[in-house]
Amino acid sequence: MVIRTDQTPDERQLAIIAAQLGRSPRGIDAVSATDSQGTPLVLRMAPIVDGKPFPTLYWLSSERLKVEISHIEAAGMIKQLETRLQEDVDFLSAYHASHRDYVEARWRQMSAAQQADVRRLGYETVLRERGIGGIGNWDQVRCLHTQYAHHLCGNNVIGQWLDAEYGIADCVS
Repeated sequence: MVIRTDQTPDERQLAIIAAQLGRSPRGIDAVSATDSQGTPLVLRMAPIVDGKPFPTLYWLSSERLKVEISHIEAAGMIKQLETRLQEDVDFLSAYHASHRDYVEARWRQMSAAQQADVRRLGYETVLRERGIGGIGNWDQVRCLHTQYAHHLCGNNVIGQWLDAEYGIADCVS
């Protein structure tokens, strides 16, 4: 079961995240989704990390989900999805709506201080125009992991498709 949350990670979660990432976490604003035991699945990232824009709002941290999705990517699914985007106007429209949802969520999730820093550093355009995972061309798919992370926290047509076709959500306890 996926539980949407938007909370600062506690010490236990920070230790789990460090194990998931294989390093000390940095740039985390919140844990946005967990499993039923409170294990982080998706992290919400700060808009600026180490003084640079970090256009990935939702970061998939779950090792189980990363492995499942990596198998799908390795089978060539990104190219197949991009072909579908070219051929299916309704799917493309829903995909563009997913990008808009992501961009709007990224800006809405920022504190006033973060928004001020983004403007002061000149990163507002990139953070208002780059879509899921920081992609500039909204007709392409860069990474299924970022799509799925967004799906668990927002409205993402590719994540919905991954659940329908592959039952990815069934990997979450």
